[in-house]
Amino acid sequence: MQKKPYLEAGKIINTHGVGGEVKIESWLDTPEFLRSFRRLFLHGREVRVLSARVHKGFVIARLEGVDDMNAAMALKGTDISIAREDAHLPDGAYFLSDILGARVVDEEGKEIGTLVEIEETPSAPLYTVRGEQEHLIPAVPEFIRSVDVENGVITVHLIEGM
Repeated sequence: MQKKPYLEAGKIINTHGVGGEVKIESWLDTPEFLRSFRRLFLHGREVRVLSARVHKGFVIARLEGVDDMNAAMALKGTDISIAREDAHLPDGAYFLSDILGARVVDEEGKEIGTLVEIEETPSAPLYTVRGEQEHLIPAVPEFIRSVDVENGVITVHLIEGM
């Protein structure tokens, strides 16, 4: 599967203070992970992060070239991306966007369908798999046996009624 060089990571939802800081809603696992990046991409343009901290579940960042509240306000509503090459994931970890479109097979290798949607729920992500029929599969070890990101294959264990 082709991996995108840039990944959507959040949205600037407001300004913070009068000095030009922006408040970012993180779409990554944690705001702390987003805070660790030294550069972000806005409208495809690289912007250096001068400082960043987590406050009440959001990232408060000072961006290069954003020196006052008016400049920060102009960015409100802007989606931000990160460069994949800047993300250092632990072994075995992957971005959910990397498995969208993956083939889903059962433990015997029988084709179940394609992963078309991932819904975040309080207990675990819920995978929507479409094939001859639609399956909703909780992304927990009991049902997800393996994820081969490089080859785009997810092996699952289905139970009756799934």
